[in-house]
Amino acid sequence: MMQIDQITTFLDLCETRSFHRTADRLGVTQSTVSARLKALERALGTALFSRSRAGTDLTTQGLRFEPHARALRAEWTAAKRSVEHRGERALVLRLGLQHDLATSHLADWAARFQATFPGMAIYFELDYSNQMCSDLISGTLDFAVLFTPRPHPDLHFTGLGDIRYRMISTHALRLSDVDVHRYVFGNYAPAFEAAHRRQLPQFVGAPMTVGRADAAADMILKLGASGYVFEQTARALDESGQARLIADAPILSQPAHAAMPLRLRSARLQARLLKITREQFRLWY
Repeated sequence: MMQIDQITTFLDLCETRSFHRTADRLGVTQSTVSARLKALERALGTALFSRSRAGTDLTTQGLRFEPHARALRAEWTAAKRSVEHRGERALVLRLGLQHDLATSHLADWAARFQATFPGMAIYFELDYSNQMCSDLISGTLDFAVLFTPRPHPDLHFTGLGDIRYRMISTHALRLSDVDVHRYVFGNYAPAFEAAHRRQLPQFVGAPMTVGRADAAADMILKLGASGYVFEQTARALDESGQARLIADAPILSQPAHAAMPLRLRSARLQARLLKITREQFRLWY
């Protein structure tokens, strides 16, 4: 009999094409991965993967089964969620937000969603782009706002606009005065990091790197350093006198995206979520 852990293992193998990597990602042994795949192949009566020195590849039957496996996983997740205990609420809305985007505006977002969907229990997951994409694929999340889209046949992305970052410093007024040894390199997302490296290569070897803009701002203030933070944060710190805008430093930006399961891109709920998100994004950025 086919089991959901066999489907999950098969779909992970479709991505990794490696029994070793799938075992690591699922937290099981390679023998468990092999046993699950063999059980699934017995249930279907056909081989799904071919293994050789060149690697692991899907068979023709495996390619045909893959979209059905994704649909089965999505239906199973939906079935589990439908019987979850949620108190008096009829439905649970599960939303994912990039850590940095949630830092300043989560309460505003929550208030808007709650007013729009009063009959729903709303669950917020603050995470990074790759994990949120995985959760959308599996059906754990209904909708997410993230920095880095992960191309996948089960996902749909819509651009929301660009987020701007400005350099601030506690000890310099001009870019030429910024000390690389007192610089916090922001590794917020691949697009931002690439722009930073391209436009400011002199700071690539900075001794401190951080992955969140709120943490970067805190480090800059407490360590007496320089670095890029959200433009709104930079202006507020400049106005308060806690740090200074480096006016001749380039403004860096990166795009943000709304993400949802492809099968739900035309659903009324996702359309309303996208409308709210676009409106809020325009207000903030």
